[in-house]
Amino acid sequence: MTKTELLTYAAQLEEQILATPPTGRLSYQPKLREVLRDIRQSGSEIPSRLRRLDVQLEEQAAERMFDNMPI
Repeated sequence: MTKTELLTYAAQLEEQILATPPTGRLSYQPKLREVLRDIRQSGSEIPSRLRRLDVQLEEQAAERMFDNMPI
Protein backbone atom coordinates (compact mmCIF):
# COMPACT_ATOMS: atom_id res chain seq x y z
CA MET A 1 0.00 0.00 0.00
CA THR A 2 1.09 3.55 -0.61
CA LYS A 3 1.49 6.03 2.23
CA THR A 4 -1.80 7.67 1.29
CA GLU A 5 -3.62 4.34 1.21
CA LEU A 6 -2.18 3.39 4.60
CA LEU A 7 -3.29 6.67 6.16
CA THR A 8 -6.75 6.33 4.59
CA TYR A 9 -7.08 2.77 5.88
CA ALA A 10 -5.92 3.89 9.33
CA ALA A 11 -8.54 6.67 9.37
CA GLN A 12 -11.27 4.19 8.40
CA LEU A 13 -10.11 1.78 11.09
CA GLU A 14 -10.13 4.62 13.61
CA GLU A 15 -13.75 5.39 12.69
CA GLN A 16 -14.70 1.74 13.15
CA ILE A 17 -12.98 1.58 16.53
CA LEU A 18 -14.62 4.75 17.79
CA ALA A 19 -18.04 3.57 16.57
CA THR A 20 -17.66 0.35 18.56
CA PRO A 21 -18.73 0.27 22.22
CA PRO A 22 -15.71 0.56 24.54
CA THR A 23 -15.99 -3.08 25.62
CA GLY A 24 -15.45 -4.29 22.04
CA ARG A 25 -12.64 -1.99 20.97
CA LEU A 26 -9.79 -4.22 22.09
CA SER A 27 -10.50 -6.64 19.26
CA TYR A 28 -9.24 -3.96 16.85
CA GLN A 29 -5.88 -3.49 18.56
CA PRO A 30 -3.94 -6.03 16.44
CA LYS A 31 -5.20 -4.43 13.22
CA LEU A 32 -4.37 -0.95 14.47
CA ARG A 33 -0.88 -2.00 15.55
CA GLU A 34 -0.29 -3.59 12.15
CA VAL A 35 -1.29 -0.50 10.20
CA LEU A 36 0.72 1.77 12.53
CA ARG A 37 3.76 -0.43 11.94
CA ASP A 38 3.22 -0.26 8.18
CA ILE A 39 2.87 3.53 8.29
CA ARG A 40 6.11 3.79 10.27
CA GLN A 41 7.91 1.45 7.86
CA SER A 42 6.70 3.47 4.87
CA GLY A 43 8.54 6.49 6.28
CA SER A 44 5.41 8.45 7.17
CA GLU A 45 4.78 10.01 10.53
CA ILE A 46 1.96 8.44 12.53
CA PRO A 47 -0.75 11.01 13.27
CA SER A 48 -0.94 11.84 16.97
CA ARG A 49 -4.63 10.92 17.16
CA LEU A 50 -3.76 7.36 16.06
CA ARG A 51 -0.93 7.16 18.60
CA ARG A 52 -3.35 8.31 21.31
CA LEU A 53 -5.91 5.71 20.24
CA ASP A 54 -3.26 2.99 20.41
CA VAL A 55 -2.30 4.12 23.93
CA GLN A 56 -5.97 4.12 24.98
CA LEU A 57 -6.39 0.56 23.74
CA GLU A 58 -3.20 -0.49 25.52
CA GLU A 59 -4.49 1.04 28.77
CA GLN A 60 -7.81 -0.76 28.34
CA ALA A 61 -5.97 -4.05 27.87
CA ALA A 62 -3.94 -3.46 31.04
CA GLU A 63 -7.05 -2.55 33.03
CA ARG A 64 -8.86 -5.63 31.81
CA MET A 65 -5.93 -7.80 32.83
CA PHE A 66 -5.95 -6.40 36.37
CA ASP A 67 -9.76 -6.53 36.61
CA ASN A 68 -9.59 -10.29 36.15
CA MET A 69 -6.83 -10.80 38.70
CA PRO A 70 -7.92 -12.54 41.91
CA ILE A 71 -7.37 -10.69 45.15
